[in-house]
Amino acid sequence: MLLEVKGLTKFFGGVAAVKDVGFKVSKGSIFALIGPNGAGKTTIFNLITGALPPDSGTIRFEGRQLVGLKPYQIAAAGITRTFQNLQLFSGMTVLENVLTGAYLKGRTGFVKSLFCLPSKNREDKRIKEEALALLEEIGLEEAAGLPAAALPFGQQRLLEIARALASGPRLVLLDEPAAGLNSTETRSLAAYLKKLREKGLTMLLIEHDMETVMEVADRVLVLNFGHVIAEGTPQEVQADPEVIKAYLGEDDQVA
Repeated sequence: MLLEVKGLTKFFGGVAAVKDVGFKVSKGSIFALIGPNGAGKTTIFNLITGALPPDSGTIRFEGRQLVGLKPYQIAAAGITRTFQNLQLFSGMTVLENVLTGAYLKGRTGFVKSLFCLPSKNREDKRIKEEALALLEEIGLEEAAGLPAAALPFGQQRLLEIARALASGPRLVLLDEPAAGLNSTETRSLAAYLKKLREKGLTMLLIEHDMETVMEVADRVLVLNFGHVIAEGTPQEVQADPEVIKAYLGEDDQVA
């Protein structure tokens, strides 16, 4: 099991944002977290990545306990994320944004970088080639030299994912990647996520677009007021009466 969460709890004042949450994410799968606004989904992402400390519970990645580690240590362990609100370097080029992620996995070290030794030059070339390959994969190779802010919103979403992938993670946390996308962009995103899964990448996904969730997710965890109310395949969750009641209302069905 790649990621295992047990008894995860986080209070803000007297309010339990996350209460006794547990789930397992297997390698090479897409695991989705869904629920109404305020259900605790992004809080779980912040707990996994070390942005917040849990009040109780354990988070194990490849058997290693993550609770107590700093965010940079968790990133170095092989976990990266995107954000609901875009976090690009708007003044940097498209390629430079991807390179910021790629250099996280650099191997030459500070001294070699300082003196521009041959190994550093070779690594720079390799990292740039890998970054350009990622841009080609998402159809942005022609925009490599443009400022990131010049891209349409949907392409900025893809760029943020490419930057996350550039660090060579084994687990990517995607926080509402379809937010703000039109239907064509959303379909392209879903196809890209499935392609990444075919390559063996593991993804933990927060998404309000239920059509995307039902299309790409292998398993779905449903949260409401910080509590788990259901877990299963997309088909199982879609038919769960508690999910229909809490997430969409008594008379609605999951789309």
